[in-house]
Order: sequence, then C-alpha cells, then structure tokens
Amino acid sequence: MGKYILKRLGTSLLIIFLVSVFSFSLMHILPGDPVRISLGESASEEKIQQVREAYNLNKPIVEQYFLWIKGIVQGDFGRSLLYEEDVSALIRAKLPITMSIGIPVLVIASVLGIVFGILTAVKRGTWVDQIITFIANIGIGCPEFWIAILAILIFGIRLKWLPTQGYVAPDKDFSKYLYLAVLPVSCLAFRFIAMITRQTRSNMLDIINQDYIRTARANGLAERKVIFRHALKNALIPVITIIGLQVRIIVSGSVIIERIFNIPGLGQLLMRGIMERDYFIVQACVFVITLITVGANLVVDILYGIVDPRVRKSWR
Repeated sequence: MGKYILKRLGTSLLIIFLVSVFSFSLMHILPGDPVRISLGESASEEKIQQVREAYNLNKPIVEQYFLWIKGIVQGDFGRSLLYEEDVSALIRAKLPITMSIGIPVLVIASVLGIVFGILTAVKRGTWVDQIITFIANIGIGCPEFWIAILAILIFGIRLKWLPTQGYVAPDKDFSKYLYLAVLPVSCLAFRFIAMITRQTRSNMLDIINQDYIRTARANGLAERKVIFRHALKNALIPVITIIGLQVRIIVSGSVIIERIFNIPGLGQLLMRGIMERDYFIVQACVFVITLITVGANLVVDILYGIVDPRVRKSWR
C-alpha cells in the first residue's frame, strides 16, 4: 500500500507542476499589459517601469516562474496588481466563503444522490422511479445559470420566500447564513444530485442482477442486507469517482452561481483576476484549486481499496 500511495503522490505532484507551468505561461501569452490595465492609460512610462520592477515583470518569463515557485514554498503568492495587497490574504479571505457554499453542496448531493439512486433501482419501473429519473434528466440537461434564474424568479420574486443575493459568514450569523445560502446551495447541488442519482441507479441495476445477489436472496438474507451490504458496496466505486471529481466545487465554487447571487468567493476573485489580467491572482487561484483537486483524487484512489478488496490486491 505504501508503494501505491507514493506512486500516486508522485503522479499528483507531476500534475500540479504541469498545471502551474501551463497556467503561468498562458497568462503571460495573452495579449495586454496588466500593469497598464491596473494603472490606467494615463500612467507615465516611468511609473509603469517602477511597478514592473517591483513585481519582477521585467525579468524573463522563466525567471519569473521560478521566483513565483520560490515564493509559494515560503507561503507568498505575490502581491495583487488589482487590489494592491498580498494574494495570500485575498485567498484566505475568499476561500472560506466558497467552501461554506461548496461543502454543503457536496454533502447534500452525495447523500441525496446515493439515496435517490438506490430508491430508483430498487423501485425500477414504478412511479417513484419514473418521477425521480425524469427530474434527474432535467438536472443533467439544464445549465446552472438557467436553474438559478428560474429559482430566483419563482422563490425570490414571485413567492418572495427567499433572498436573491447576498452572503453572511456562518460564524457571524448562522441563521442568516442558512437563509441566504438556501438558493445558491440548492441551485448548485441540483445538477450534482442528478448526476450521482443516475450513476448510482445504473450501477445498482447492474449489480442486483448478478448471480451472487441472487444467491444471497436465495439463502434467505433480508432484502435490506442484500442491497446495502452486498450490492451498494460494489456499486459505489464509480460513484466515488464522480464525487471525488466534484470536490473542486469546494475550492473553485461555481463562478456563475457566485456571480448571480453576488457571493464574494474564490470564483469571483478568479474571474476578476482573468478579466483584469492580474497574473498573481489567477496563478494563485489555479494553483490552490489544482492542489486540492489533485489531493481529492488521491483520496479517491485510496478509497477504492477500502471499498473494493480487488483494488487492495493490486497494491501489493
């Protein structure tokens, strides 16, 4: 197991390195001068050169990259051209906001998606299966912005049950946080619930038709034990993959959802950094998102072995 984890860790580090090189290079290849954008067209050439020297933007791109990596190792992501403050401080301020929306989405989607998937598989062909499958198909087919706009129109404007924008940190006012987070969390979770439901249903239908499931039923095991102890455990491996891939929403959030509901999270910070050509914000946000996403995939690979003994054998 130790060799397997070290091998996967090495692969993860290589992916992080390649993504960092790609994102760093891409931002420098794009046309436009970030210094002129931040200072304005009326800025003098002398002032522009001073800013470039202060941010090491006058150095070759390779040297800039290694200076950036050196700063990351020391916990310094650089200083934002747009906000004129440390990028590390900006990420520390924005990341908890995005996570306070993303974590509930991941938990709710995982639990409800698996429950609905099991229910539709067990009740295959009934009205329960047809209704849930129909709603899941809508969730997969509809874009998030359309769901968000429709939810705002119905629950915010017409019924006036829920607020349409705003954010309060849960540690400041938890009840108000819940009140404001209902719509964005629901809109963001809807599609993920649909995806997990469909995947769980498909896997469960394949598993419950296997010979060992028939044997378990023939031996007199209770249907609940057959479903949860034998069928579900084997059906969860592809589901774990989907859930693991969605961990990125914890750190990147949904740019569209954050923008529609005016949530000042990491997604909005990244989008503004791209629009304003702020190298340090974009590079830092992409690096943090990549780091946590790759780490989540590593955890998923280890969970495979916990769920499926056949995977554990391949570790030896």
